[in-house]
Amino acid sequence: MKVIDGTNTVLGRLASYVAKESLKGEEISIVNCGKIIITGNKSDIEQKQFSRRQRVGSGQKGPKVSRSPQMVVKRAIRGMVGDHRKGRGKEALKRVKCYGGIPSELESSKKITIEKTRKIKFTTIGEIAK
Repeated sequence: MKVIDGTNTVLGRLASYVAKESLKGEEISIVNCGKIIITGNKSDIEQKQFSRRQRVGSGQKGPKVSRSPQMVVKRAIRGMVGDHRKGRGKEALKRVKCYGGIPSELESSKKITIEKTRKIKFTTIGEIAK
């Protein structure tokens, strides 16, 4: 099982790495999902997330967009797995676990960090999820 620390990691790079590894058959846990960053202009990112949440519709109809950081990360990974509704993609997505903090059973395990980036415009998923 691989444990990945999401602190200061770009969401797209993390999602593509995790999708590839889970399709190979690896069990993956991602911790600190609220500290993962999304690159780009902060106001544009917030506006895009707000418009997604407004498209819910009435009653129980329409797409539901989660506000929790771990679900935002899981959805990004789902988009990179391929066909997440059938066979191989569905099984790969079951092997991925996302956590907002560090759970007690994973505190002692060795954590992998994905490459750091240089100073760019970004915002964290935790700020958007407020």
